[in-house]
Amino acid sequence: MTPDTPAVRVRIAPGPTGPFHRGRSRTALINWLFARHHGGKFILRIEDTDRERSRPEHLQSILDGLRWLGLDWDEGPEVGGPFEPYFQMGRLDTYRAYAERLEQSGHVYRCYCSPDELAELRRAADREHRPFRYPRTCRFLTDQERADRESRGLSWVLRLKVPESGTTSWNDMVLGPITIENGDLDDLIVVRSDGLPTYNFAVVVDDSTMRITHVIRGQDHVSNTPRQLLIYRFLGDEPPQFGHLPLVVNLDESKMSGREGAEPVMMLGRDGYLPDAVVNYLATVGVTYGEGEEVLSREELIRQFEISRVGKSRTKFDQEKLDWFNGVYIRKLPLDDFVRKALPYLELRGLVSTPPTPEEIDYASRTLGLEQERVRTLAETPEAVEFFFVAQPVYDPELLVQRKSTREESRRVLEAAIDTIRGIDAFTHATLEPRFRGLAEELGLKTGVVFGTLRVAITGRTAAPPLFDTMEALGRERVLRRLEAASLAVEAIRPG
Repeated sequence: MTPDTPAVRVRIAPGPTGPFHRGRSRTALINWLFARHHGGKFILRIEDTDRERSRPEHLQSILDGLRWLGLDWDEGPEVGGPFEPYFQMGRLDTYRAYAERLEQSGHVYRCYCSPDELAELRRAADREHRPFRYPRTCRFLTDQERADRESRGLSWVLRLKVPESGTTSWNDMVLGPITIENGDLDDLIVVRSDGLPTYNFAVVVDDSTMRITHVIRGQDHVSNTPRQLLIYRFLGDEPPQFGHLPLVVNLDESKMSGREGAEPVMMLGRDGYLPDAVVNYLATVGVTYGEGEEVLSREELIRQFEISRVGKSRTKFDQEKLDWFNGVYIRKLPLDDFVRKALPYLELRGLVSTPPTPEEIDYASRTLGLEQERVRTLAETPEAVEFFFVAQPVYDPELLVQRKSTREESRRVLEAAIDTIRGIDAFTHATLEPRFRGLAEELGLKTGVVFGTLRVAITGRTAAPPLFDTMEALGRERVLRRLEAASLAVEAIRPG
């Protein structure tokens, strides 16, 4: 950018017709990073002219989703700005004024064709196996023919007079030079019969009046761009630069969209994902940074982001990669913060009270601290620590007998462990580990056999956090009760 370049102004303009899902979130994030990198403005505008499908809950999903991700907007709903209102239904007078400009300059015409007539034309195209394109019937009406239709009170729409020859081109910031033959475009409707603007017309008026400098959106909008560029030309307004992001698709190559049931991005929070992890992952979907860097703070993402780093090919949403990112960010959390974020999940499972008592919080901190390195989402924490909270873990007693060991050896390990714990003074990792390593030598058994039997007896699992940290967190009385129950369970195993 040069000193003469206008300050960057980008926008997202979602319609409140479906949840604010991951695909929309990624587009919003790219715009936000672009604006923050260039010291510009990130604007939120709501395209709510689809009155049948617009819902307050979907608007709330947009606002909540952006807030949860930490994508603050500089202008828009609940923030205000110099170009209010930021809802299309509040801008109808502006659209009418711009439509009049197009009528006066002769770049649009009134089309009186009825829905039934258009439906029959579409059916004819289907029968002939050709794509339907409005045949411009009303574009070439004589003045008398127009006056006749007006006198009969026929309803009409405004259609754009698209050039019948020539091309429309732009240098896409992501995809490079693109040229479209005007002859391949139809005379699109810009104002419906009810007076409401269509998407392509309203978005041009909004972007022009709000001085948007760059439009960064999904690649599915490429077909709209030549139409919008023609409207800019007919209005005599300077268009923004356009960049079209390759779509993020599901693993089965299906498009992520609100209509197809994609979940709101906020559901990721419910499922135990951290906003910073989601932002970091989405920012790297189809975008490269530095020397293969992936885990980057917001500040680093802003500093390194360039629109030229966005790839041209569609990319898949990789849930496993998101889980990996989330695990990285969970491990970065201070323990107190991790415990605070995980406690609601323990409450839902009934492992602690609602609200938790100070004693429960203290015990949860000890147990969660042992699992922080292992979980990938906060929602995994109840399953990870549940064995700490139950009166007695449930497991197959056969697991108490280690491979290449015997029922008798397991019985000896458990009985000796009970005696050892009853006689030990300080119940800490520092005192437990050397004592039990010595016990393995006394019993003439490998430490793997001894520790494996103890692990199953104490946790009910063959894989758990470090054994002596786990014992310390559980406390002497819980460990004794579990060892005693395991001793009885071993006795009940039928000799092999």
